[in-house]
Formats: sequence, structure tokens, C-alpha cells
Amino acid sequence: MRTRRRTRSRTRTFLYGLLLGLLTLSAGLLPAGPATAADNGTWGVFPTPAAGAAMSDRAYFFHQGAAGTTLTDSVTVLNSSDRELTFQVFATDAVNTPAGGAFALLPVEAEPKDLGAWIALAPEAAGTVTVAAKGRKDIPFTVKVPADATPGDHVGGIVALGTAVEGVQQDGRVQVGVKRSVGARLYFRVPGPVAPGLSVEDVRVSRSAPLLPWVKDARATVSYALVNRGNVVVGPKVAIFAEGLFGRRVLDRPARELKLTLLPGQRIELTEPWPDAPQSDRVTVRITAGAAGHPDLVSRSETRFVAVPWPAAGLLLVLAGAGATVRVLRRRRRAESEQEESVLDLAGTR
Repeated sequence: MRTRRRTRSRTRTFLYGLLLGLLTLSAGLLPAGPATAADNGTWGVFPTPAAGAAMSDRAYFFHQGAAGTTLTDSVTVLNSSDRELTFQVFATDAVNTPAGGAFALLPVEAEPKDLGAWIALAPEAAGTVTVAAKGRKDIPFTVKVPADATPGDHVGGIVALGTAVEGVQQDGRVQVGVKRSVGARLYFRVPGPVAPGLSVEDVRVSRSAPLLPWVKDARATVSYALVNRGNVVVGPKVAIFAEGLFGRRVLDRPARELKLTLLPGQRIELTEPWPDAPQSDRVTVRITAGAAGHPDLVSRSETRFVAVPWPAAGLLLVLAGAGATVRVLRRRRRAESEQEESVLDLAGTR
């Protein structure tokens, strides 16, 4: 019993640690649209402005350096509120969220393995950093590129995690404090051979048909995975096409940019709603993926499914079975009647 309780406690602690990481990360999710400084309305994190400038003309950090070199820069934490705020400032790696592919910076509990491990903040950022109301704090940092760094894009960021607990999540006797964080992206290119790579995989279709076919539209969801198998960031675009029997086109959505940044080595799961899916057809669904800025980068994958109005088909099978049963019973009765007549004929003859 003690072993089971310890296991449950460890499992619950791990799950709540993961939940806290996701909640603190949520404020650091940045849409892959036009470049804008990272700001949650209370505080912001961005490249330090040039001397004498109030705001930076850089929304993100963009750097390039060969393996073995060291670069310097500075990050600014801006407090827009009317009260003093305290932060834990740290560097970390970037990832795409598995579902949906949003850009995210890893929480403080996760140890960086790539660019985040190359960044060293100034000593004043050790521990916590306090920023006065309506004030700002400039924190210098260095990026030391390892001698064995691989060519291509490495992506991370610098995060300001508020130390104040702004909410509580509770499950039974376990409570987890919720904190907010804001992070500034840092893109770093190590010169060398560039190899863009993108593949579309695991195309699937799930369907939901009405009980009575063709009374309402059938709905479907097309699911697929995008994987960046290259060493540079790509902005994927996707086209979806489906055809039924005899080449009949049942879905045609031209290529469109997904408005997300797919990082090297990342795999994301995406879905596409299909509100008027076929209800009776044999369908081939094909997804074509490309990338903005890389016209030769094309990947295709497809799947097939048979759309059958199962309730109607089931009803037909039941009716057919009932009809067959009736016919068999009639034949048996006819045979029994004929047999009885033969017996009567024989008795009369005697």
C-alpha cells in the first residue's frame, strides 16, 4: 500500500509540474505573424533599444555566428504596471506545441539542450530581477556558439517569469500555483550547408454521419502531421484535395500559408474541418505541403476511405434478413403442406 501511495504521489507531482509548465508557458506563446514585441499588457521582453531610443526597432533577436564564436547583446524587461514587479529571467529553447504548432518557449523547469544552453545572462540576472513601476531593466547576455554546433537555424528565447502566483489549480489535496511569463524570441543561424526539409505524414479522416443519410450534412475531420526534417525554419503552406469515384472532385482547398513557424526537428499535428463530407462514396484525400521561400520543397501524402451511410445500410440489411427469413419460412410451410398431402394420398390409396 505504501508503494502504491508513493507512486501515485510522484505521478501526481509530475503531472502538476507539467501543468504548471504549460500554464506559465501560455503567456509566452507568440503567433507567427508580423513581428511584434512580446508583451502581456503588464510587462514586456524585447531587445534593448539603441542608446537614446525609447523603444527598440527589433521585435525579436536575430543573430548569426560561426561555431566557436561569442556574441553579445542585451535584453530589456519593461514593467508597464503601477507597482514594482519581480521576475525570474532565464534563457531557454523554443519548440512547436505538438497540437496546432504554436511557437513556444520551454518553461523554467525544462533544461535547455540547444540555443538556450549557449546563452549566459549577466550576473545581475542571477536569482531574481526587480523592476520598478513604469521602469525597465536592461540585462546584457552573451551567446557562446559551441565548436561542434551544427549548421542551420537554432531557436530559443529569453523569458521573464513573474514570481507572483496569480492563480491556483487544485485536484484533491494538491494545489499548484499559476504564474505568467513573457519571452522574446531569439533566432540564431550557424553558417554552413542549408538543407530545408518538410514532410506531411499520417493523413487520417474521421467521419460523423447523420442517422438518416442526406437529411443533414455529414461532417469529417482531416488530420495530418507536418515534420521539419531540415536544419532551417520553414513557414509551411498546405493544399487539400479529395476526389471520389470516377475522379469526381469532392474537396479542393488551394495552398495557403498556415501562419506558423515550424522549427527544425519539430513535428506538429494539425486538423482541417470538412463540414460537407461525402455520405456515399469511395474517397481519396491528398495533402500537399510546401514552404514559403522554398519553391522546390514539396511533400505529398494521401489516404482513402469509403463513405457508407451505415444506419441506412444496417436498416437495409435488417430488412433483407427479414425478407430472407420470411421466404425460408414460407418454403418450409409449403414443403410441410406438400408432405402432409402426400401422406394423405398414400393413406387413401391403401
